[in-house]
Amino acid sequence: MTRPKHIGAEGSETKDTLLVFPTAFPIKAMGRMKAAATDAANQSFAQTVLAIVQKHAPDFDATTLEMRPSKNGNFISVTATINATSKLQLDNIYRELTAHPTVLMAL
Repeated sequence: MTRPKHIGAEGSETKDTLLVFPTAFPIKAMGRMKAAATDAANQSFAQTVLAIVQKHAPDFDATTLEMRPSKNGNFISVTATINATSKLQLDNIYRELTAHPTVLMAL
């Protein structure tokens, strides 16, 4: 039986995080919806986020991806809840998401 890595454990990557891996971890990316945005444009943003997430978490199930427009329809958020295995994995996802020109913010 594999035991989870705990905070500060010797040889653990989790010395500087409060998370215990593996864990379900939601990643949210937000982008701007254009005034004349179509469903295809929104799907394109979701596909971009999905591609980045699956690059770093290949076991992510794309059918669980959640997409929501903002109240006024100016922004769109895409949430992917992954099975995070390390802080390094999460850092790499956030770095790539925030570097993408269509992603305004990643939480």
